Amino acid sequence: MNSDGGAPRGRSDEPTSFALQPPGPPVAVPVPDNPYATPAPVVAPRQASPGEPGDPGSGRLIGGRYRLLDKLGHGGMGTVWRARDETVDREVAVKEPRVPDTLPERERATAYERMRREARAAARLDHPAVVGVHDVAVVEGRPWIVMELVRGRSLGSVLQEGTLDAREAARIGLQVLGALEAAHAAGILHRDVKPDNVLLGRHDRVVLTDFGIAQIDGETDLTDTGGFVGSPEYIAPERVLGHRPGPASDLWSLGVVLYAATEGVSPFRRSNTPATLQSVLNAVPAPPAGAPGPLAEVLDGLLRKDPALRPDAARVRALLTEVAHPPAPVPTQEVRVVTRGLRLGRRAWTALGAAVVAAALAGYLVVADPFAGPLPDGWTERGLGSRAGMTIAVPTAFTKEEIPDSDGTDALFSDPSGAVWIRVDRDIKAEDTNDEIPGTALERAVADWGVVKGGRYSWDIAAKPVPVGKPQGARYRDRDAGENTVRYTTADSTAPRPREARALYYRAGNGDMYTIWIDYPGAGHFTEEGRRIAATALANWDVHTL
Repeated sequence: MNSDGGAPRGRSDEPTSFALQPPGPPVAVPVPDNPYATPAPVVAPRQASPGEPGDPGSGRLIGGRYRLLDKLGHGGMGTVWRARDETVDREVAVKEPRVPDTLPERERATAYERMRREARAAARLDHPAVVGVHDVAVVEGRPWIVMELVRGRSLGSVLQEGTLDAREAARIGLQVLGALEAAHAAGILHRDVKPDNVLLGRHDRVVLTDFGIAQIDGETDLTDTGGFVGSPEYIAPERVLGHRPGPASDLWSLGVVLYAATEGVSPFRRSNTPATLQSVLNAVPAPPAGAPGPLAEVLDGLLRKDPALRPDAARVRALLTEVAHPPAPVPTQEVRVVTRGLRLGRRAWTALGAAVVAAALAGYLVVADPFAGPLPDGWTERGLGSRAGMTIAVPTAFTKEEIPDSDGTDALFSDPSGAVWIRVDRDIKAEDTNDEIPGTALERAVADWGVVKGGRYSWDIAAKPVPVGKPQGARYRDRDAGENTVRYTTADSTAPRPREARALYYRAGNGDMYTIWIDYPGAGHFTEEGRRIAATALANWDVHTL
C-alpha cells in the first residue's frame, strides 16, 4: 500500500503538516477562530445599549431577554455573540443564523433546520464536556441558539503555538471521548470532531462544541445526495466511501486530532480536497514519535481504515487513562532539618488536635535559598497598595480578578484560561479584635491544612479523596515562615480534576500574617509549568513589613 494518498507522481512535495513548533509554554492571546471561545475577562465589560457604536447589532434584544453585547466569532452557519440574559442576569453565547438572502428558500430552510438540530443534539446531552444549550429563540422565523458562555481557547489555536505532550493530549482526549460516549449513547454522531471544535476552558475543562452537522437517530439526514459534510482531513474512510457511519467514525476523527496534537502534523491533509480524501483512504501515517506506549496504541488503533478493527471506546479510555494519570512523581527539594520551639494557641489545639499539630512540628524544614535570581522575561511586578502591604510578580499575561467583598488586603491574579492562579492575603493584627491570627506562620499553615483536609475550604476542594499535604516550617528572607504543597481533587462530581498548590505563610514582627497561594493543574502538560510559575512567584514575593 502506498503512503502518498493517491497524489500524482511529481507532487510528493505537497504540504502535509501544520506549521507547528515543539512543546512550549502557552501564549495567552485571544483567538477568534472558534466562535465559542473567548478570553476570560476579569470584569465583564459594560453592557452596550442600543444605538451605541461598536459591532452592528450590539445592544439588540433577542427573544425579549438576550441583550447582544459583542461578537465573539463566526462559523459556517452563524455568528456567535456574547450576550446578557436579562431575565437571570448572566452572560451567555448566542448563535445568530448566518444565511444569505440570495440562497434558495429550500436551502435556507435546511440551514435553519441544521441549527435547530444542533440545539436538539447538544440539549440531549448532560455531560460536562458538551456545551450546554439554554434556549432557542425564534426571531422572524430564524432560530437563535442560546448557549452557555465557555471562556477559553480552541485546541486548534493552541496547536498553532506548539504540540502537546502525551499526558496533556491524553487528558484532553479523555474529555472528548466522554462527550462522544454520551452522544453515542443518545443516538447522536457528531461527525465533525476536529481541533477547532475542542475548547479548552477554565479550570482544566474540555468542551466539544458545534453539533451543527450531527446525525441523530430517527431524524432525516440533511446531507445532499452524493455529498458529505465535515472537515475532509478528519472524515473517516467509511464516510468518504459513502458507507453508513457509526461511533467508530467519530473515534477515527478523535484519533486524527490526537495524532496532530502530539506529532505536529495533520496525517492526511493535502493541498486540495480530492487529494486529502484519497489520503484518508490510502495513506498510512508515520509511526508517532511524540506518543509512546499506550498513546501510540491508541493512535495506531483508531486510524485503522476498517472501522471493525478499531478499538472501542472502553479500550481507548483505558489506554488514555494510563497515559494521563501515571504515578505522580515525588517532588524533591534541597532541605536541612532544624528544630524550633513554637507556641501554639488554644484555637489550633482545639480545632486540630494535638496529634495533628505534633506531626506538623516534626517536619519543620528550611528551604535552601528559594529566593534567588532576577525577574524572568515575560513577568511583571504588581504593587497591591498599602492595605495589602506587598508586591508580587506575575506573568505579564495574567490579569487581576475581582474578589467580591474584598477589603483591599487580598488580590487574585489568573492566566486567561483560568488554569493557573495566584492569590495573596494579609491579616492585619491591629484589626484582629477576636485574636484569631495565629502566633506563628507555621500555626497558620497547620490551621489552613486542617480546613483543607476536612473539605471545608471554599476553593472547590473535595473532601474525598483526602487531599495530600504536609505543613512544615520554612524561611522567608531569613525569617521563620510556614509552607505546604497541597495535592487535591476538585469538588466537581461530574468531572473531578487533580490540582496542586504551593502555599507560603509569613508573620511579620508587628503580628500581621501574610499568605501567598499558587494553584495549578495537578496532572498534564501544564503541571510543570505551574510549578515553575509557583517557584518564581514565591521567589519574588515582597512583603513590605518585615
